[in-house]
Amino acid sequence: MIQGYVHPAFSAVADELARQIPTDGRSGSAVTVYHQGQCVVDIWGGCRDHAGNPWQEDTLALSFSTTKGIASTLLHILADRGLIDYDKPVCHYWPEFRQGGKEGITVRHLLTHQAGLWDIRSMIDDATRITDWDYMIDTLARARPLHGPGRTHGYHGLTYGWLIGEVMQRVTGKTFAELLKTELADPLKLDGLYVGLPETEFHRCALLASFPPTHKPRPEADSPRKRRKPGLVSRLQVNAMRGTLQVLGVDLDDLQRGLAPRGMRYFSFNDPSVVSACIPSANGMFTARSLARVYAMMAGEGELEGVRLMSARRVYDISHVHSRKIDKVVPLPMHWRLGYHRVFAWGVKTSEAFGH
Repeated sequence: MIQGYVHPAFSAVADELARQIPTDGRSGSAVTVYHQGQCVVDIWGGCRDHAGNPWQEDTLALSFSTTKGIASTLLHILADRGLIDYDKPVCHYWPEFRQGGKEGITVRHLLTHQAGLWDIRSMIDDATRITDWDYMIDTLARARPLHGPGRTHGYHGLTYGWLIGEVMQRVTGKTFAELLKTELADPLKLDGLYVGLPETEFHRCALLASFPPTHKPRPEADSPRKRRKPGLVSRLQVNAMRGTLQVLGVDLDDLQRGLAPRGMRYFSFNDPSVVSACIPSANGMFTARSLARVYAMMAGEGELEGVRLMSARRVYDISHVHSRKIDKVVPLPMHWRLGYHRVFAWGVKTSEAFGH
């Protein structure tokens, strides 16, 4: 049962959502669309947990890397006020960052994934470290980049959020969560835009069916000395895949190093410690309505319903493509803008569209 509002011209969107939600008694979803500043779709349906509780109008869903687009938008609002200069070195705002030969890395390099700081697998010993903001900031301040700034780009799948988030915190003296509330959620009257969910809002969360409720215990047998070697067939399959990707210029190890910190197989995004942590690359808890209103503001050249958050010129500048090359971590031409990538679609041109 799909609930909510659909403009008659967009009824096919509701039909498609109904087709996509599995009838397994635990799956649900929501979609909101703004067109020319007006809400034309605002619908939801299905269930939000294994108990079969219905998806509600205000249900929050963990949105993974969509969080990066919101974090980027937040930085651009501050830049539009003159608080952040894209071409200033990061260490101008965050002095400790100059360690490890990172003096030449600018804010623009962070936004376009050209800083060479994507290898999180080599930075931390366990995935649970990502719930500790101070630990990650100290780790990134001491990290040495894999290449000179601007020489190539690799998707900073997890490190991106702390990198630009700490710049914003240093500039304003406010936490990331505070900035999100005061600069985006409150002005646009959003009903659900959190990175680090307050415990008072936990009751609104949808649970991810692909993760257990909490972290799995990490068995001692998983240590390097006791880990079982994969079988011959598994090794042959991996080697065949690796060989194919190498022919295409893709390194499978880079994908793992950028997106899979050690211990990730025991890590759960449903765990309360993760839901309440501030991980601006990966754990945003959003309603579809809130996401749509943020991007409607961007599509409206920085303004929505009389509320202007950035200039039209700013929106134009941040949509400029900085690279059309294959990404080192995600083997695709991502067409990185300032914190956003291209929109992938079949059979339709989307050259001017961007998001995350």
